[in-house]
Amino acid sequence: MAFQIHRYHHPDFSQDIFVRSPDAAVMDAPKDGVAPELFHSTSMYPEYFKISGRWILAEESRMDSCVVLRDNGILQVVEPRNLKKGDRVIVGRTERAEEGIYMHCSGFENEEEGIDDHFVFRQGRSRETSYARDYDRLFDLLRYEKEHGNILWVMGPAFSFDADARNAMSALIENGFADGLMAGNALATHDLEGALFHTALGQDIYTQRSRPNGHYNHLDICNKVRNSGSIPQFIKDYDLDDGIMCACVRHHVPFVLAGSIRDDGPLPEVTGDVYRAADEMRALVKKATTVICLATMLHTIATGNMTPSFRVMEDGTVRPVYLYAVDADEFVVNKLLDRGSLSATTMVANVQDFITLVAKGMGVMGAHEK
Repeated sequence: MAFQIHRYHHPDFSQDIFVRSPDAAVMDAPKDGVAPELFHSTSMYPEYFKISGRWILAEESRMDSCVVLRDNGILQVVEPRNLKKGDRVIVGRTERAEEGIYMHCSGFENEEEGIDDHFVFRQGRSRETSYARDYDRLFDLLRYEKEHGNILWVMGPAFSFDADARNAMSALIENGFADGLMAGNALATHDLEGALFHTALGQDIYTQRSRPNGHYNHLDICNKVRNSGSIPQFIKDYDLDDGIMCACVRHHVPFVLAGSIRDDGPLPEVTGDVYRAADEMRALVKKATTVICLATMLHTIATGNMTPSFRVMEDGTVRPVYLYAVDADEFVVNKLLDRGSLSATTMVANVQDFITLVAKGMGVMGAHEK
């Protein structure tokens, strides 16, 4: 049976509550980076605003941002730090049409399945949860998205420490199941360490045996990549064709590496300015229709806050954005739900096992098995 994407149901704006609603109020931003009092803060859900008697959907939304009414009538969702003095910001703290603002939380409800809808109900997931159906749905979703969508992976460094996990992720990239990658300095550094030295933090990525002086390996990688000037040039200089970063470069999959205060090196592509890194991440999120976050708590929560539950496509149709969070610690995945990212499907699993199962489920693992 072919994958069926959730159908979106627009609000019925002929209802009295919408007809009688006033236009949304706007106020000018008093200075750069400062919103007016009582500014409206966006959510992950589709939100409509009544402008000159017409209800308009803010198309590129995200959590915790402002809505700016542009001169051409377009609504633009802007992070408060990016507001400019004089921007016309929508104000109002109610969301049921009382002030010309309506949050549409039930747009993707499946009328046939009712309470089985991942987009509506908060779920506590644990090690005891059965995930067989989640895997099957994910496999169907990835096949669909390869042809119709944009798949964004958000990855912690755990993948670079295991040979099978690196092979599995590389195979997924090479077979068209990745349109973007977001990670930190560690994932890229240790993946490239695996490509050149077959180690991660000095341990063999298959046997886990420590190599003599292996604790220098990741530092040597940082140094060599910086000497080459970029990751692609380093790969070319050392004639590498193994691992996640090599697959991204070879298949022109864009990646964002967001830095942290503890980074070694870092690699030349790592963005150390946290706000610029957030903007670069947001640029990839805006294109994504499926986002899969794996074993990285802060990146997962940050990505969840950036990711709306919907995407407006070029033809004007509205479709869901599927968000997965996978971690061995149930605290991490439930933390994402607690922050309001209620459209997420969460799985408590070892991500190295998870990615290997996904690659096998997609039938791409054979060419990369050890």
